[in-house]
Amino acid sequence: MTVDAVVVGAGPNGLTAAITLLRQGRSVVVLEQADVVGGACRSAESTLPGFIHDIGAAVMPLGVASPAWRDLPLEEHGLQWVAPPAEFGQPLDGGRAAVAYRDIGRTADGLGADGQRYRKLAEWLSRDWDKIEKSVLGPLIRVPRHPLTMARFGLRGVQPATSFLRGSGDDLYPALLAGCAAHAVLPLEKPLTASFGLLFLALTHNSGWQYPKGGAGALTGALAGYLESLGGEIKLGHTVRAWGDLPDHRAAIFSTGPSALATVAGDRLPHRMRKRFSRWRYGPGAFRVDFALDGPIPWTALSLSQAGTVHVGGTLAQVADAERKVADGKHPDNPFVLVAQPSIADSSRAPSGKHAVWAYCHVPNGSDVDMTERLTNQIERFAPGFRDRILAAHSIPPRELEAMNPNLIGGDVGGGSHDGLGLVARPRLSPRPHRVTDRLFIGSASTPPGGGVHGMGGYWAARAALAGALK
Repeated sequence: MTVDAVVVGAGPNGLTAAITLLRQGRSVVVLEQADVVGGACRSAESTLPGFIHDIGAAVMPLGVASPAWRDLPLEEHGLQWVAPPAEFGQPLDGGRAAVAYRDIGRTADGLGADGQRYRKLAEWLSRDWDKIEKSVLGPLIRVPRHPLTMARFGLRGVQPATSFLRGSGDDLYPALLAGCAAHAVLPLEKPLTASFGLLFLALTHNSGWQYPKGGAGALTGALAGYLESLGGEIKLGHTVRAWGDLPDHRAAIFSTGPSALATVAGDRLPHRMRKRFSRWRYGPGAFRVDFALDGPIPWTALSLSQAGTVHVGGTLAQVADAERKVADGKHPDNPFVLVAQPSIADSSRAPSGKHAVWAYCHVPNGSDVDMTERLTNQIERFAPGFRDRILAAHSIPPRELEAMNPNLIGGDVGGGSHDGLGLVARPRLSPRPHRVTDRLFIGSASTPPGGGVHGMGGYWAARAALAGALK
């Protein structure tokens, strides 16, 4: 068998890479070791029959906004995006909560003394998002198309979230941004953590924090369906352990971590690159729990019942404390917990009157500590009676996440640590980070623009191949 390109991995990035090549008339085969497509973007009934939980990714603000998928006819292959009444929220003790809506004014009106400060920031991000998007969703080591706008974004984004939020007049606005910044999986005192907050606020007031109807698997299922309609082939149950496991090809794209690529490619890589890839540094892991509930989460702050995503961690100081402890190799008693409650807007996710909830907290990489009670307690703190509504729960520690998908090393769902140069040197400091050699390319969460469900890593890898080996 000879093809123009072989793609290793049938997650969102791998499928997107293949589609990008197929749309340019190249022949492609995708190799996937699992028996289903999706990687860390799948769905399953992990608790009880009829309760559909997401395996890996759940809410996808970057998915509905992805330039790689914007003009693809995925709706013809079953994809429907669901928009919850509120995008996300963050509860505080005492029954208060900060809630982000698609509407900037409505969001700002709920932030008390910081409402005007938030409005000014959000209006700028929303107005200039189309200029910012082109830079933040691609290789970072390049001249931006809109240098003044990116300089403005960069001067704010390079700051630690804790510094960016100084001078706030209330706890609400800092808490709202802290939950977004915590997606960096770094102590919030670290540089660049503010950029994560700004990114997610920009998405909030543009395309919103949407998710696929029926679960994350509906997205990758649609990508796979479209890929096959273009003449591409997906081989399931095909593990790639050595170079000989690949068919004859002109270009190979790995939708994997750098260490997996180094193992397979071996001495086909330059020595220094092979050494760097083999020692790729991963970040903290995730400990996830799926809950089947007998009713909605009984949030003390009723406004959270309309939010598709809830960042559970309290104030900025409390979130920062939890993330700092994880970075220090500890397991916080009050972890920062990300909760998705998709069934509030998608009735297909649970039986009538019931709800499917997806939640995770950060833990040290490869942790074997059971965080189920601590995670549950943290939700109960802001939703008394939550425990009474649990019909079933299924805990997934970091090692099980890695067993499910070898890309999630030690439970790291972000493809590598963001500390130091980890955000920009992915997998190396280069204006062409997706090109490894003349015939070898990498497009995964370990490449720009990083983690999340958006397919852009695969898209850029395919573009690099089209400019090189497949020109």
